[in-house]
Parts: sequence; structure tokens; C-alpha cells
Amino acid sequence: MKKIFFASLFICSVFRISAQKVVDFSQYFKEYDLEGGFFLYNYKTKSYQVSDKSDFVRATSPASTFKIPNSLIALEVGAIKDENEIIRWDGEKRWLPVWDKDHDLTEAYKNSTVWFYQELARRIGEKNYDKYLKACNYGNKDISSGLTQFWLGKSLKISPKNQIEFLRKLYEEKLPFSKRTFEITKRVMVREKTNEYTLRAKTGMATIDKIDIGWFVGYVEKKDNVYFFALRMQKPENKQMPEFASRRIEITTKILKQMGIL
Repeated sequence: MKKIFFASLFICSVFRISAQKVVDFSQYFKEYDLEGGFFLYNYKTKSYQVSDKSDFVRATSPASTFKIPNSLIALEVGAIKDENEIIRWDGEKRWLPVWDKDHDLTEAYKNSTVWFYQELARRIGEKNYDKYLKACNYGNKDISSGLTQFWLGKSLKISPKNQIEFLRKLYEEKLPFSKRTFEITKRVMVREKTNEYTLRAKTGMATIDKIDIGWFVGYVEKKDNVYFFALRMQKPENKQMPEFASRRIEITTKILKQMGIL
């Protein structure tokens, strides 16, 4: 029996390793003088394509990609009624003019409006964050750097692997939220919808130790399959690159198109 057990364990280990195929995506980043990694999960074949296995499990701040779980939690605990409820702008001008107005959840998600989600955080409270981050197994679950700051380059950290695992659970609705919460959040997440596919995604950006980190995470639903992805890149220190934010989407789109997913 022991031999059978260890043989089975060995087979499972081999499968886990073979299910992570290393693919060189570096040319897509080098084209823009950037460093980064791209990670994809094929739902039908249950297999990963990853640029680097160590980078796949390295955790950094989720930045605004946290707006996905933040939206789920806010809706579930009643911090906001639905995607159409308005939160009034406080009149303080921020660094993005598009933030300087009243927002509903759909607009705040699309515009990545920090003040809106900080107000939701105050309504949600630490106890709810502790409860749901643990229940969702989201990143390191560390909110110690402050109720309105922990996801903004601070204490909360998550790896590309964990990002994709979380998105898979969201897609399958295997997280501790109601059907209504899933339905609203999935509507808010839609970035592009065609006859061929639906793309749900979120960008994120944070400055960590003077280095800008950019995320783009999400999933593409097609008629016969679903593809989950996470891109994380960084800008060289002290280099001026005003187009850095847009590169996250450009690089991801190029890769997904080459793979025949978009």
C-alpha cells in the first residue's frame, strides 16, 4: 500500500510540474524597455503557461486589482447597494481629473477611482476584511498598514498565481458571496464584449521602493473555453515613461491575440 501511495504522490507531483509550461514572453516587454511576466491558465486543459516559475509565486501589492475583491465584499456586506448607487465627490481635487466627480460602482471600477473605494473601505471595516480575505484565501491577508491604504503598495501582497486562483473561484462562484453579488461584480468587471468573447479584467499600479509596478489581471470567456491571465511588469527606476500605464493592456492584448484568444 505504501508503494502505491508514494507512486500516486509522485504522479501527482509530476502532473503539477508538467501543468506549468514555461513560455518565453520576454520579447513583448523588451519591445517597450520593460521587465515583467505573463501568466495564463487554460480552463479546459487545466494547464498554465508561465514566463517564470519563481516570479509566478512572488507576491507584491495588488494595487487597484484589489478593486475586484473590494467590490465583492462591499456588495455582500451592504457597504453599497448595487452598481448604480452614487457616492458623492467630496470636492477635493485628486491627481486624475476623471476622479473629480460623483461616482457609482461601475464608473469607479472603470476609472480606478481611489477615493471611492477608500470610502467603501470605511464602510466595510477591518472585521469584514479579515473575515473575507481569509475566506477567499486572498494574498497574505495583511491589512495592518491601514483601512484605506493596505492594498495601495502597502501591507497586502499577492502573487500572479494567487490572482489567477482567485479569479477562477470568482468565475466558478466558489467564494463566500451571494449569487447577486457575483452577478453585479461580473457585470462591473466587463471591459470588452464581442460575439466571440467577453473580457473581464482590472488594471493596477503601485510604487514600491521607488519602482513602479503595473498589473493587468482578468479572464476571457469564449464559447468553448475560459482563459485566466495575470500580467505584472515594472518600470526601470528613475526612468520617465508616461505611457507606462497603457503598456499593461497593450502587451496583454498582443499576447492574447497571438495565442488566438482575442
